[in-house]
Amino acid sequence: MITLLAHFCIRDRQDYHSARVRESYGVLCGGVGIGLNLLLFVGKLIAGLLSDSIAVTADALNNLSDAGSSLILLVGFKMSGQKPDTGHPFGHGRMEYLSGFLVAVAILLMGMELIRSSVSKIFHPSQPLYSAVAVGILIASIGIKWYMYFYNRSIGRKIGSAAMAAAATDSLSDMASTFIVLVSVIAERFTGLPLDGYGGVVVGLFILYAGFRAAQDTVNPLLGQPPEPEFIEKIRQIVMQYEEIQGIHDLVVHNYGPGRTMISLHAEVSDQGKLLELHEVIDSAEKELARQLSCEAVIHLDPVCTQDVRTNSLKAMACQCLEEIDGRLSLHDFRIVEKKDCVNLLFDIVIPFEFPMTDEQVVEKLVSRIEEEREGCVPVVHVDHG
Repeated sequence: MITLLAHFCIRDRQDYHSARVRESYGVLCGGVGIGLNLLLFVGKLIAGLLSDSIAVTADALNNLSDAGSSLILLVGFKMSGQKPDTGHPFGHGRMEYLSGFLVAVAILLMGMELIRSSVSKIFHPSQPLYSAVAVGILIASIGIKWYMYFYNRSIGRKIGSAAMAAAATDSLSDMASTFIVLVSVIAERFTGLPLDGYGGVVVGLFILYAGFRAAQDTVNPLLGQPPEPEFIEKIRQIVMQYEEIQGIHDLVVHNYGPGRTMISLHAEVSDQGKLLELHEVIDSAEKELARQLSCEAVIHLDPVCTQDVRTNSLKAMACQCLEEIDGRLSLHDFRIVEKKDCVNLLFDIVIPFEFPMTDEQVVEKLVSRIEEEREGCVPVVHVDHG
């Protein structure tokens, strides 16, 4: 159904990097989610009333909250598609993350309320009435939720949406929880054991877990998570295709929402090159990044000494000393300043996060090793983190 509706409603529907197309998919999936969840709410509410089951009724209320979550998702996508303005010069893309977070909060609140009601049912049990209609509605609900999980996951992956991934996770947990309710209703019918309240507790735990996962997926981009390694590698491939660029460092990816990415980096070029020609190369690299990755790119031109034998020799020595400490360490921006009685070695080193040594310990060990290797060399080290 989603594919058919997208065919008629979304122009250029396969251009998943387009902000307009992403917004259209979000609104479409949110609208379909509202309709299907309201349908499930009505069906399960009828089933709950027919069977007098707290677990079935709670599952119906869960679908009502899902309808609200779909509405939040729809509004979030609509707002994230707004153009930049004076108050938000980088656009409103993070509204998608906020909408996903609100969905997660709604899931968590519903899970807690469901557990509270189910625990009360455990201590004050009542025998539900078995209803074939209720069982049929629950089975149909599982099939519908499976479809919702499938299209939310599929579209979410295509457009790279954390909010839709949260909606898919919610649908999967709903499917599992409805299955548990179905099993408890049938088991209670044939065993006579008061399983209704216990089934509700299990459903509530499933919902809490889904809410936690959904919150995690939407909060991390807001706090600032690292880009995917494949994205970083793609940036390197694009920039390093220019033979004048000898290396890159200080790469930073700023995420202002899906499809609104800014990239900044330093590109190393020979200090023997002509400035205007190198500037043209850097401009070309920025435009190519924008074309292939749909981003804004700023590249700092960083000249490095390539022809001076003494500089290259001292750099090789510093690299060897760094390698002896740990192969994960690297350096860049190496240059020397000759003094009357010594030579200063100025460079930056890159230390990975969660490295077993502190920055101070690494610098102290490196300085000591260089001074042992070459008398008269004074390292001046600045620490970066990858």
